[in-house]
Amino acid sequence: MQTENRMPVKGQPFAHQIRAFDFTLERFGFGTDGRKKSNGVALLMEMGCGKTLVGIAVSGFLYRSHMSHIGRVLIVCPLSITDVWKTEYALFADFPYKLTILTGSSDKKKEQILNSRMDTDGSLQILVVNYESAWRLEKELLDFEPDLVICDEGHKIKESHTRQSKAMHHLGDAASWKLLMTGTLITNKELDVFSQYRFVNPNIFGTSFYRFRNTFFEMKGYGNHIPVFKKALTDTFLKRMHCIAFRTTKAECLDLPDITEEVRQVELEPKAMHVYRELEKESITQLKNSEVSAVNVLTKLLRLTQITGGFVTDDEGKSICVSTAKLNALQDIIESTVNDGKKLVVIAHFVSELDAIQEFLEKKGIRYSVIRGGIRNRDEQIKDFQSDPLVPVFLGQISAAGLGITLTAASTMCFFSLSYSMSDFEQAKARIHRAGQKENCHYIYLIAKNTVDRKVLRSLRNKTDLAKALVDDWRSGRNPFSD
Repeated sequence: MQTENRMPVKGQPFAHQIRAFDFTLERFGFGTDGRKKSNGVALLMEMGCGKTLVGIAVSGFLYRSHMSHIGRVLIVCPLSITDVWKTEYALFADFPYKLTILTGSSDKKKEQILNSRMDTDGSLQILVVNYESAWRLEKELLDFEPDLVICDEGHKIKESHTRQSKAMHHLGDAASWKLLMTGTLITNKELDVFSQYRFVNPNIFGTSFYRFRNTFFEMKGYGNHIPVFKKALTDTFLKRMHCIAFRTTKAECLDLPDITEEVRQVELEPKAMHVYRELEKESITQLKNSEVSAVNVLTKLLRLTQITGGFVTDDEGKSICVSTAKLNALQDIIESTVNDGKKLVVIAHFVSELDAIQEFLEKKGIRYSVIRGGIRNRDEQIKDFQSDPLVPVFLGQISAAGLGITLTAASTMCFFSLSYSMSDFEQAKARIHRAGQKENCHYIYLIAKNTVDRKVLRSLRNKTDLAKALVDDWRSGRNPFSD
């Protein structure tokens, strides 16, 4: 089936994205035989494989199709990914659409939903909402009557009894078409499959969790409370699961470039943004009354970037938490990685950030290796991460986890924050992209919206002198701390 011209996206999709698109349309009944096999498809594509573009293409095809016109799309995803969808639609959608990210108070979100419902200009109406808001706004989202519902990072609804899972089941039941997107449905946690498939196609495993459990599991242990999968039913289970699932990994995507990059924007809380703006004003005032030098400007920039990571330092040198926006976004990334059965390298700049990340990992019971100031058993930390499958996360301080470290057990690296050193940045990236790496590498940058974060990242990626650029901005009458 020739679909290159049928994918309503700008640019040339990768071969595996075309195959995923083909697979989805074939299951939806737009294949050569015209037979509809399912109104829902699971795109089991690892992080970095470009599943968002596939979702955009599917929504555009259904919108354009005279056979099954759709006018409304609902995308439910973790909060940290809402802006990713907005950015990707702007880059790739080759059809008219209006996209609204539901933000603000509950009343404001309800108003946004109503406005999208009432819009009749003929473009595809798209709502993007995070999971926590989705279940709270279930009635209003049902009234929106989405034709296509996309459940991104589907492992978020793996527990069938939670409110957000039940809301997604109800929204899915009311929609004509559904897409479930996640990395891997882990086969040693078969129970997790039920809720996700209850959303995407309840005909596969039914609508009753207990019937599903009793069919595929035996209850063992003290009090018969431990479900144990019936190995004899493995083939039956996998056949059902994969009949509506397209699966690919970075290792299998031979058409991908060696490196892919993703910028995830996070929004600082209003109080944190207020602190940031006040410090920005103070920094500009101080620059007006002092000699403007590279060192002077970078010192002030350092304090601003501390805030984007969530902390400020008081007069006594104590770090105070003012934001958890980036930490919450990182939690989503770690959860997705662990769910995929993969490993992740996290790079951060400030000690306070490293402390907060370690506290989160320990609270969640996620084992990790770490290299930062004060760590003496570096070789042991690296060995554990490289060889122990039960250690999925490596946490590194950007100034300490550079030369001489091989972390090829992971192919994804997340920069929680950045330093201003080009060499530190390049050396950190090279920890996973080096000899011994068998997969394409994916880099994620957490950037606080409307802050200097983006300017710092752009300077590093373009290999320009950040200090000189800031001083030039100032001397040209521009705000050096504004993007």
